[in-house]
Amino acid sequence: MKDLLNMGGLSRRRFLQISGTGLVTATALGSGILPASAKPYDGKFTWISPRGTIEVMDDYAIWVAKAMGYYDDLEVEVELQPGPPGGTAVVQFTSVGQADMGFPAPGILGNSIESDMGLVSVFGTGALDLFNIAFRKGEGMTDLRGLEGKTVLLGSAAWQSIADPMLAAVGVDTSKVNYVEAGFPNWTNALAAGQGDACLAWEGLRAALEANNLKFDYWLGMRGSPLPSNTQVVRRSDVEDPDRKEFLAKFLKGMAMGHEFADHNPRAATDIVFKALPATKEAFGPRYGTESLMQIHRTFKGNMDERFGWGYHDVGDFDLFFRIQKDLGLLSIDINAAEYVLNDFIPGANDFDKEKVKADAEGYQLPDDLAAVDMADVEANFYNAAIN
Repeated sequence: MKDLLNMGGLSRRRFLQISGTGLVTATALGSGILPASAKPYDGKFTWISPRGTIEVMDDYAIWVAKAMGYYDDLEVEVELQPGPPGGTAVVQFTSVGQADMGFPAPGILGNSIESDMGLVSVFGTGALDLFNIAFRKGEGMTDLRGLEGKTVLLGSAAWQSIADPMLAAVGVDTSKVNYVEAGFPNWTNALAAGQGDACLAWEGLRAALEANNLKFDYWLGMRGSPLPSNTQVVRRSDVEDPDRKEFLAKFLKGMAMGHEFADHNPRAATDIVFKALPATKEAFGPRYGTESLMQIHRTFKGNMDERFGWGYHDVGDFDLFFRIQKDLGLLSIDINAAEYVLNDFIPGANDFDKEKVKADAEGYQLPDDLAAVDMADVEANFYNAAIN
């Protein structure tokens, strides 16, 4: 992480600056920092997380692809790195070549387009809005317009670019919402302790909180929001370079295979993550680890009857997001999503032997602790805390 944070003398403090409106701006961009030019991937392909950690279930598709040999012909080591929380650094590091692929929320992608970072989305992982609004038990609301005049806690000020469009999309006047940066990773504890009225949360995290006896009521974005969520972004110059484009096509096919595998056997995908990240197993345990993976997987899958495979972007959904973002003053330009949200890789990414992947998943030998997880119980609990 030291290399990512220093970036040739540019500290994280210089990259991230809190503006007077509480938004995080990339002040160093436009000051001599240009998108990295394409050259052959050398030794490692670095994927960077927006969460401040990789010790979660969310990135299961990559771990599965690595463990099951779906990446064996890449001839480059795939490395997952935890980017600083907030998401803004993900696009910055990818733009300047300190990472090769990032996983930002759409609002962060929109800001990167406005800042001319040279990035495009190549795999729309989040078909549904994975973000939620959490409330203390008994204090939830199904109509989020009730948040007007209330305080919403965020782990990072950058998360306002996530919360504002989601709330505006369901009719909330976000100028009447008071955001407080309660700090990562303790913003949910602050809500439980009585601070604020609600907080931003997301699928996958929901099970992690329950595993730690933090029980909330949730307005689920996957059920109430019309917006998409996080995508896989790379430098446009990589897409235009023949060698890197060929590598990306293989990488994204492996990712799609990882999603397909988890769809057939989520407990097997959970075991693979646990083996890669032992601390994650300790934090979640078999039951909540499986539930966390399933929560995030459902937002990644969406309605496959309306999608053309794993990673397919609904360009209209992104157009809606960027329009809302501009209406809120979070963008100053119009963005034509089709120019930055690309489905070029999706047919190839989904052109794999689905029966083989299904057989891999169904033939996976589960350890006793995961085999004992009652999937009917996990399914029954899935929406228990939902209020919409």
